[in-house]
Amino acid sequence: MSLANLEDIFLMADLKCVFVSLQPSMPFSDTPDYAVEVLGFIIPIGGLLFALLYTLQTAAIPMKYQNRRKGEYQEIDDEKNPALGGSINEKDEETQKINESLVRISGLISKGANAFLFREYMYMVGFMVIFGAIVLLVLGGIRNWTTGLGTAVAFWVGCITSILSGFIGMRIAVFANSRTAIKSNESIGAGFNTAFKAGSVMGFALVSLAILVLMILIEVYRKLFFSAYEDNSDSESGTITMYECIAGYGLGGSSIAMFGRVGGGIYTKAADVGADLAGKVGQGWDEDDPRNPAVIADNVGDNVGDIAGMGADLFGSFAEATCAALVLCAQSPDLAPHFTSMGFPILIAVGGLFACFLTSFVATHIAPVASEDDVEPVLKMQLLVSTVLATPIVFGIAAGFLPYSFDISGKTVFWYEAAICVTVGLWAGLIIGFITEYYTSFSYSPTRKVAESCETGAATNIIYGLALGYKSAIIPIICLSITIFVGYTLARMFGIACGALGILMTLATGLTIDGYGPITDNAGGIAEMTGMPKHVRKRTDKLDAAGRR
Repeated sequence: MSLANLEDIFLMADLKCVFVSLQPSMPFSDTPDYAVEVLGFIIPIGGLLFALLYTLQTAAIPMKYQNRRKGEYQEIDDEKNPALGGSINEKDEETQKINESLVRISGLISKGANAFLFREYMYMVGFMVIFGAIVLLVLGGIRNWTTGLGTAVAFWVGCITSILSGFIGMRIAVFANSRTAIKSNESIGAGFNTAFKAGSVMGFALVSLAILVLMILIEVYRKLFFSAYEDNSDSESGTITMYECIAGYGLGGSSIAMFGRVGGGIYTKAADVGADLAGKVGQGWDEDDPRNPAVIADNVGDNVGDIAGMGADLFGSFAEATCAALVLCAQSPDLAPHFTSMGFPILIAVGGLFACFLTSFVATHIAPVASEDDVEPVLKMQLLVSTVLATPIVFGIAAGFLPYSFDISGKTVFWYEAAICVTVGLWAGLIIGFITEYYTSFSYSPTRKVAESCETGAATNIIYGLALGYKSAIIPIICLSITIFVGYTLARMFGIACGALGILMTLATGLTIDGYGPITDNAGGIAEMTGMPKHVRKRTDKLDAAGRR
């Protein structure tokens, strides 16, 4: 045997010793159930309070434009405002006109978004009632009426939570877009903070609400309907049945996502293209010209499609991934009898929420935006820092709430293997985010080459853009394939579910950035339509360009 082989053997032995030393010192059966309940309730409630705090801070910004200049854009509009760098009388005619337009246009956008969503919700309610009744009757007839009712109730709860999540996101977006425009008049940093905090409201409210409602469902079901976690022969089957019923929660979220994402997405694209055809093509106007009434529909579409629809869509993905992992956990004879181990999928989401909470302060307090060049790096840093912080949290949760080894799908799985599955998904999600940014950001060559292809006509632009889109999918597909391969190799289907949990672990940060983009886009439209100085629109365009990736 060669010296190199001996070194490999010693290295593997050392790694094994490291993992053995990380085995939980507390016997698995003695891990208290209340640890899952405390973390599963306290941190999501804290997330909701954090979202409420940012809502109140956004509301504290007065809906009042002040005609002032900070010096960054003193060369713009100097013929209109000779007193650059200082305040101008807030009661001058131009300022009053802008403030009146600000209130009127913001009201129109809010009214339009409410009208669309309430009309859409009318159809959703009909679907919820009919499909829920089908679930009740089918499962009640095939299995038993307790299972049918439990699944139908979980389905309805998932639908309502998804609707509420999307509505909260829409309300904070229409609430913050005009205030982002107002703060962008002061500085690009002030505009960024306003939009980022509003996006954080959506991100933390949605994830916190999803976890909190799921925990309530589990607590209600285990105490009222099923013989789960009890010391009798029916306990294991009761646990499996309970989590199969709770899977209806994810089904409800995905059903609403079908309406919100597809319906809202079609509306926003139709409104966007319609506004361009009516204004740019038909009249030769600039984008968001106040003379174009279709611009209001375009801004409404940003809120109902890119905010409410996207929120419902990601809530569905989050709920489905968590419920799938719970169902697979229940199939393990070693995990199903213990509430602590069954809480592992939910605690991964809780840990991700806490990591995102810490990460948010990097953008607002530790390394805030001070100039235009800071916007994109600050947003990118959010993804990186949240992933780095979440990685040790994954191993801590796995070590504290899983047994050292357990059988699932005929395979013995160690706790650190489950943690590896989650971590691979976590970092795969980060790589996918960075690849998406590379192919869609104005800072890199792909987007610039698409713009250059327009010089030779629309045909080359379409062909080049389509080819670039195909190319951009290669690395994400490889990342997903690696996640699936590692997950199945280490823990079979449970490992794949853990990989999905890892990808969605930093969802609060991702939603924050996703919500930030449409808010800054709306802010730019409002600045244009109300007649704010050109430097405001320039700043909002910089903010929007960084968030639209």
